[in-house]
Amino acid sequence: MPITREELPARLGPESAAWIDAALADAHDAARPGPDAPPRRGIAAWERRFAAAGRECGSPEAAEAVRVLLLHTARPDAATVTRLYERGTAAERRAVLLALPHLPLAPHEAVPLLEDALRTNDTRLVAAAVETGAAAHLDAHAWRHAVLKCLFTAVPLAVVAGLADRARADAELARMLRDFAAERTAAGRPVPEDLSHVLALTAKEA
Repeated sequence: MPITREELPARLGPESAAWIDAALADAHDAARPGPDAPPRRGIAAWERRFAAAGRECGSPEAAEAVRVLLLHTARPDAATVTRLYERGTAAERRAVLLALPHLPLAPHEAVPLLEDALRTNDTRLVAAAVETGAAAHLDAHAWRHAVLKCLFTAVPLAVVAGLADRARADAELARMLRDFAAERTAAGRPVPEDLSHVLALTAKEA
């Protein structure tokens, strides 16, 4: 279960809780600037806090939750989201991926981030991509390769959002899975247990 805003103060203590309150206030102000607010110059305060969360929040899990909360609160545009992803650490990139479903981005704006994550061998990023935006934003070809990427990198297919619906009656995915299994067997390598489950899903009628 993800850490909620209400849980964070108890887990982190009063100093970290105060820091989070200030960070979320900055994000709230960025999302709803007042009528007399001056044009923003440079990096917004909440973006600096996004980067600093790893130092201020005590644990990687808490920092990730705070970063996702900041993104959901600030509701940044595509350019800002892309910048945070491209310039971020792996942990910061993962937070961006996890926040994607609730950000005001068009599909074509989210896809490059998902595709980049799926090109890596960082299982944290691969898992975040398939857990959040892959099912909603990737076309059939890219989504099938995302499933294979999970098998290659040992990311459990249980984390793939929408797996049952998208795999159902997908003959091309079934072919790719069989080819993958045959290659593994020929190389004397084990076939992931997840594969048979997904292959069974492809046999179900749409």
